[in-house]
Amino acid sequence: MGSSFDEIPERLARLKRHAMYRQRRIVESPQGRELIVDGRRLLNFCGNDYLGLANDERIRRAFKRGVDRWGAGAGASHLVCGHTAAHHELEATLAEMTGRPCALFFSSGYAANLGVINALLGARDCVFEDRLNHASLLDGGWISRARFEFYAHLSAEDLDARLAASAGRRRLIVSDGVFSMDGDRCPLTDLVRIADRHAAWLMIDDAHGFGVIGERGAGSVDPARFGTSDVPVLMGTLGKAVGTSGAFVAGDENLIEFLLQRSRNYIYTTALPAAIAEATRTSLDIVGNEHWRRERLADLIARFRQGARERDFDVLPSDTPIQPVVIGDAEATLDASRALEARGFLITAIRPPTVPQGTSRLRITLTAAHTSEDIDRLLDALGEVLGAVPDGRSAGCGEVAK
Repeated sequence: MGSSFDEIPERLARLKRHAMYRQRRIVESPQGRELIVDGRRLLNFCGNDYLGLANDERIRRAFKRGVDRWGAGAGASHLVCGHTAAHHELEATLAEMTGRPCALFFSSGYAANLGVINALLGARDCVFEDRLNHASLLDGGWISRARFEFYAHLSAEDLDARLAASAGRRRLIVSDGVFSMDGDRCPLTDLVRIADRHAAWLMIDDAHGFGVIGERGAGSVDPARFGTSDVPVLMGTLGKAVGTSGAFVAGDENLIEFLLQRSRNYIYTTALPAAIAEATRTSLDIVGNEHWRRERLADLIARFRQGARERDFDVLPSDTPIQPVVIGDAEATLDASRALEARGFLITAIRPPTVPQGTSRLRITLTAAHTSEDIDRLLDALGEVLGAVPDGRSAGCGEVAK
């Protein structure tokens, strides 16, 4: 009998037949408005560098100073000897920015979400997750061994009913602040109200809101409105709008101390280099003070959405940098992505299982580094690629124009 690995080639072939095969693209330039991919310069509309900071000279200098001061690697986990003064100062900065007593610096958002949910819940507990939550939140809920329940996307009513019927020892509501594939926002005020009514905890993953939303970029959970009693667990990432790497969880002293003691993803992971912490503190200062970046981003979002309405593209409702154009069929979405690349645009085709069947899309993301002319060029290219169907709508649910 052959090894179970003998079936892998057929499984890979099946992915290709169903237009679900993924391939890495080799980028030959720093992140930015334009990327060099396979020797071609392409206008980048698929990254998460929302404020255009990933290659900012000031942050690069801070990173280099951090390497000179702390070296290239942390050498150990935080609880052994890898937690430097730079890490500690970053956590204080993150706590201040989010208006919370404490913060804990994780290696990634994925690690933070798994680590938090597993630390807080066990087999006698219940976790309630929005159906379109990020994969890391879903994995954290499943791995925790708690009873897992989906509630309908953005539906406070469905969540309320499910909590009312639940008898779990501990109950945790988990939601993205900004949904990564749709770009819409959770009904945060309703979630806070429902969590209070049912004595449940609330956790918000603000990976795509932190840095982008709010006057100083504090994110979806406005510290002037919501404290730790309203949203006990706040997670944010640093590799998107902030432009560096890692993630954090912010909350009260007891939560952070408990995670430090019980979150396996924190305890058993080598700390990120202290140089990243130094660079991130510089970036957070820029995020908090350069309001024009969010203002420009808002203008570009409005310009794109206006142009999309005029052309009748099937763009999901979103006031965030994530502007998904739904096509539906996976193969047609791949064709559209390739056609746009031939015209000089890098936009990834997002297909199941990342999004539900029948909702494959071009996930277009805007950044403060883009210009109005970039948006206009993109709209024109989308019009050429998507074409039109007899009822006047875009070819969003039909075939892509060849």
